[in-house]
Amino acid sequence: MFTAPGSHAAARSVRGIPRKRRPGAENGGLPAGPPASMSRQWGGLVAKVVVAGGGIAGIACASVLQAQGITVGVRDRGRVIGGRMASRWIDGRIVDSGASYFTVTSPEFTEVVDDWTARGIARPWTRRMSVISGPNATLAAAEPGPLRYAAPRGLRSLVADLASRAGVSVAQSDPIARITPGPLVDGEPVDAAVLAMPDPQALRHLDEAFVEERALLADRPWTPVLALLAGWSHRCWTPMDGAFVHDDDTIEWVADDGRRRGDNAPVLVAHSTARFAQPRLAEPAAAGPALIAALRRLLAIPEQPRWVYVQRWTFARPDRPHEQQFHLSDNRIGLAGDGWGQPKIENAWLSGTALGRAIAERLR
Repeated sequence: MFTAPGSHAAARSVRGIPRKRRPGAENGGLPAGPPASMSRQWGGLVAKVVVAGGGIAGIACASVLQAQGITVGVRDRGRVIGGRMASRWIDGRIVDSGASYFTVTSPEFTEVVDDWTARGIARPWTRRMSVISGPNATLAAAEPGPLRYAAPRGLRSLVADLASRAGVSVAQSDPIARITPGPLVDGEPVDAAVLAMPDPQALRHLDEAFVEERALLADRPWTPVLALLAGWSHRCWTPMDGAFVHDDDTIEWVADDGRRRGDNAPVLVAHSTARFAQPRLAEPAAAGPALIAALRRLLAIPEQPRWVYVQRWTFARPDRPHEQQFHLSDNRIGLAGDGWGQPKIENAWLSGTALGRAIAERLR
C-alpha cells in the first residue's frame, strides 16, 4: 500500500508547531451506529460479525455485510478511521502520512472511484513520477505511467466516506484482544470474525488453537517505513509531483503534498528506506534531522523547514504478499487486507469486498 519499493502502530513527533486535532476527528465523521435494517438470520438467530481493523479492507468487508443485513461492528485501535491510509492535520492543513496515492484497474473499483471524483472527494493527481538518483542527487522525469489519484481532504477521508455511506458502526480506540474458538472475540460469541490488518498483528490476536490460520500468518515479515512530513514558508525546490529515489541509504520516495492535494502548499512527504527505518523504530523522532538532511540534499533545498513530523510505520508493506485475495477458514475466521494480493489500496478494497461476500454466503 505504501508507494515506495502503509503499520497501524504509529509513533508521532511534531517539531515547530503545536499539535492540533480537527474538531470531530475522533470519530472520523461517522454516525454513532448503523441505520435500522433487516438483519440476516442464521440458524434462527441474528448473524453477527466483528471486523478488527478500520482500514479500507475492513470497511469494505463491513460495508458488504451491512448491505446484506448482517449485524456487523468494526473495532479499530486508532483514534480515527483509515488505517495506513492515514492523514494528519498539521499547521492548519491535512497531510497524507501513510499511503501516498492509489491507482485503478478493476471495473468494480473504478465505479467507486468515479463516484468519489464526481463528488470531489478524490481527484486525479498525475501520470508522471520523477526519478532521483541518490548518489548525485539528479532529478529526471519519468515516462508516463498509470494515473495516480489523491484526495483533497486526505486519503483517510475516502475510508470515512465508505463507512458513512454504508452506515457501518466503527468503535475507535477499541482494539480487540483475543479471538478464541467459537469463534469468540474477547469472550463474546460471534458468527464470524475478521482480521483486516498486517499479518504480524493478526497473528497476535489469534488463539493457539487456530492452527491453520496461524500457519498462514506465520513467517510473513513486513517492511517498516519512517514517514517524514515537513513544511516550509514557501516552495524552494524544483517542481515535481513525486519522485522515486534510487540508490539512497535514507529515502526512497518523495511526494509534493501541495501538488498532490491541489493547494500548492509548501509541504513535502518522504518515505525512508526499510534499512534506515529498522534500527530507529524505537525513537522515530530522533530520525528527523537525518531525514531532513537527506531530503534537502536530494532536492537541493536551501532552507530548513518550519515544522517537521515523523511517523513510524512498523508494518508498512508485506515482504511476501499472499497469492490469494483473502482467506475464510472453516472456523469462520476471515483474513484480508493489502497483504493479500499485490499491496495496493485498490487490492485492499477488493480483498475486503470479496471476503465480505464470502462471509455473507457462508452465513446463509
